[in-house]
Amino acid sequence: MLAVYAAQIDPDDPLAGLVVGERPEPAVPAGWALVDVRAAALNHHDVWALRGVGLPEERLPMILGCDAAGVDDEGNEVVVHAVITDPDWVGDETLDPKRSLLSERHPGTLAQRVAVPRRNLVPKPESLSFEEAACLPTAWLTAYRMLFTQAQLKPGDAVLVQGAGGGVSTALITLGRAAGLRVLVTSRDERKRASALELGAYDALEPGARLPARVDAVMETVGAATWSHSIKSLRPGGTLVISGTTSGLAPANAELTRIFFLQLRIQGSTMGTRTELQQLTELLHVSGARPLIDRVLPLDQAREGFAAMVTGDLFGKVVFTV
Repeated sequence: MLAVYAAQIDPDDPLAGLVVGERPEPAVPAGWALVDVRAAALNHHDVWALRGVGLPEERLPMILGCDAAGVDDEGNEVVVHAVITDPDWVGDETLDPKRSLLSERHPGTLAQRVAVPRRNLVPKPESLSFEEAACLPTAWLTAYRMLFTQAQLKPGDAVLVQGAGGGVSTALITLGRAAGLRVLVTSRDERKRASALELGAYDALEPGARLPARVDAVMETVGAATWSHSIKSLRPGGTLVISGTTSGLAPANAELTRIFFLQLRIQGSTMGTRTELQQLTELLHVSGARPLIDRVLPLDQAREGFAAMVTGDLFGKVVFTV
């Protein structure tokens, strides 16, 4: 079958190990299901895998991809939940110390077919296209959990999203707007700030800019470069939810005094549960909100999509059709 896979690891040039070619059909263990992939979405996780993060060389070649929507072996239209837990695990899948994501230990979704535990399948609403549904399991699920599970935001609350343009950021803006939140966004790119406003952001500012008022929560995926600004932007008792550190791990000022004096809450967040994925699909079905897709490409042109992600030339998701 046609697949997109990592054939070698190169920390400096991730595209050097990217191959679009034939791979064997996936094995289907007992309790698993085979899904004919109709659409799959690209994530930064896939680029990091090509750099060797979470994917050691002894597991190569490995089919990449965490996100997919398709038709299972019983004819149901489904969305694939990418978190693979220990078979005996019960409860929040993100807390299983033995968990992994598709493409880390098991072949991923950038292929004509993928095998996953049957319990990882979520019904796809008819109102969502396969391309839209394929965007949900990683970036959009991450955003949903950040806003509603970890920050516990409610209509009327204000939230700051650090950085605009990526899949998680655009999901945070769209979901926040759909839920009645006042969403503020930062970006160094004037074009991306304008696009964020078109997407529904209440305001878009340059990084480090003073906000009109302090916010109830900050969604932090940038890390060191924006950490101090994120802390200073919170109201007393506010929450900072962190799910990424793309600019580095060590901020120049951790703002510890401000954190304890204003009783701020720092909350980590990783991916989301199968239940949250189902809640996310239902929110989109009811609200009419839809993922922002930067481009749709056939699977055999996957290199173009990976190149755009490496250079940062995106606003929204890259989706591959199969």
